[in-house]
Amino acid sequence: MKRLYRFLLKLIFWFFALSIGLVVLYKYVPVAITPLMVIRYFESENKAAWKHDWIPMENISKNLQLAVICSEDQKFLNHNGFDVEAIEKAYKNNSKGKRIRGGSTITQQTAKNVFLWPQRSWLRKGLETYFTFLIEKIWTKDRVLEVYLNSIEMGNGVYGAEAASQYWFKKAAQKLSKQEAAAIASILPNPRKYKANPASNYIQSRKNWIVNQMNYIGKLEFKTEK
Repeated sequence: MKRLYRFLLKLIFWFFALSIGLVVLYKYVPVAITPLMVIRYFESENKAAWKHDWIPMENISKNLQLAVICSEDQKFLNHNGFDVEAIEKAYKNNSKGKRIRGGSTITQQTAKNVFLWPQRSWLRKGLETYFTFLIEKIWTKDRVLEVYLNSIEMGNGVYGAEAASQYWFKKAAQKLSKQEAAAIASILPNPRKYKANPASNYIQSRKNWIVNQMNYIGKLEFKTEK
């Protein structure tokens, strides 16, 4: 029994040490690969390499930065990683047999994309909460968005802003227009199903809504060091 107890203590210690160390490392080092990329690779019948090119934040269009915030998490700059109101709304609707998108913040999506796996479970949700807490404590908001925009799935086998911009519009992410950025942001609910270009009627409608939100919110500036 004592041996089992010592083993569990060591397991817990190494989990916290490795997880915290990894979050600290990714505060400074580009995320070259994520669990989702590996999972998608082995799920795919076509084993061609995925498209993923890490670029610094200054090389990502402000239009795309603003578009994903308008689309995914408009309280991003103000919350601590969790949008309590959205979580409560999602819980109430799910308990009624309905499903609602929008409970997860950009930080939570980053935690899931970079450190975990896509399938839903209580274990994954618990670990997602833990990594979200760590990310918000250790990274700046600017870094969270930089990692998010460089790691999120933006097409079938397409990951990150640069790869998505080249794939959908044949240009660098730095040069995306407001309409193009909104088109990419509009497919994020299901980037393997929807196309940013050419856009379906549904995606066109979402794109127009995102552009309107971008015009309303205005120019985005990152000066937070949280």
